[in-house]
Amino acid sequence: MDKRSLNFGQGFVHLVLVLICLAWILPTLGLLVSSFRPAHLVSNSGWWTVFLTPFDLTQYTLQNYQDVLTKTGIGKAFLNSVFITVPATILPIFIGSLAAFAFAQMRFPLKEGIFLLLIGLLVVPIQMTMIPILRLYNQLGLAGTFTGIWLAHTGYGLPFAIYLMRNFFASLPSDLFEAAYIDGAGPIKAFFLLALPMSVPALASLAIFQFLWVWNDLLVALIYLGGTQDVAPLTVALSSLVGSYGQNWHVLTAAAFVTMIVPLVVFFALQRYFVRGILAGSVKG
Repeated sequence: MDKRSLNFGQGFVHLVLVLICLAWILPTLGLLVSSFRPAHLVSNSGWWTVFLTPFDLTQYTLQNYQDVLTKTGIGKAFLNSVFITVPATILPIFIGSLAAFAFAQMRFPLKEGIFLLLIGLLVVPIQMTMIPILRLYNQLGLAGTFTGIWLAHTGYGLPFAIYLMRNFFASLPSDLFEAAYIDGAGPIKAFFLLALPMSVPALASLAIFQFLWVWNDLLVALIYLGGTQDVAPLTVALSSLVGSYGQNWHVLTAAAFVTMIVPLVVFFALQRYFVRGILAGSVKG
């Protein structure tokens, strides 16, 4: 293959990548612009018209966000989402890391069989578990409570957490842990002082996956929390706005962008660890 053909192939790949990026970015940009436009402009003109007169401040307003946060209950739902997502992210990461370390660095009977059973749970649709778990929650008084949703998200997130972290812990040098055990360190000390500090990339990747899944979840929240405003997260509140504010697109765009802010911040804050964490343990498992 000559140099001209190689350059053409690279240029074509770059063009395709640019088009894919535009296909992802343009809807988000349109949502952001519309969320700052007054209602009469949103209903009478497209969002791209702001670029015809970009410095005309009459095209922009903060009233949409003020209405969303004060009149629609999105402010309360935002706090509920934070209160749901943070524990539902920390719990499976912590418990899954402990279990993964045991599967990777410790010996106990039926280890491989139990690990395969846990990994097999990844292919079980969560919808199959909702009715029996909801019945159990009703008996225990956990339905409609934050404790119930924390336990649900922890259970659903553990198989993937154990799988990802086990692969990473298995790739760590075993000589390091053997030296620690010779020096008198137990498994718990080796886990907290050796394994966890070296597993930041994998933990960050797992945190991104779990956080985004819990934050954007609608089905699990509807089943186990219901639609009451006291405990409803952003996804449930936003779905109710679609019905009640179906014609007020300026309000819906602002509400939708409020739901996107925190996931975007989390992803961009941890993205430098993301690829390293996903590839961790891919060679040795």
